[in-house]
Amino acid sequence: MNNFTTEDLLLYLYNEQTDSKSDAINQELQNNWALKEKIQVLIEAKQCVEKTKLQSPRRQTIDAILKYAEHVNEVTPH
Repeated sequence: MNNFTTEDLLLYLYNEQTDSKSDAINQELQNNWALKEKIQVLIEAKQCVEKTKLQSPRRQTIDAILKYAEHVNEVTPH
């Protein structure tokens, strides 16, 4: 029985996992009920995120982030 991290499963879910790791996960999913439940929770979370309507941040927020980044860039030696 392999121990797959949440990151491994997310990469698998988004088809960004290596072929060998994907094959190992597929094999483990055949018999491991706990892993099946874990992947199902991630699938449901992915579906919820995909359905969520996102809004652009306020201009004020973007300006604050850019100002902070500019300040950090000035203070941090290159």
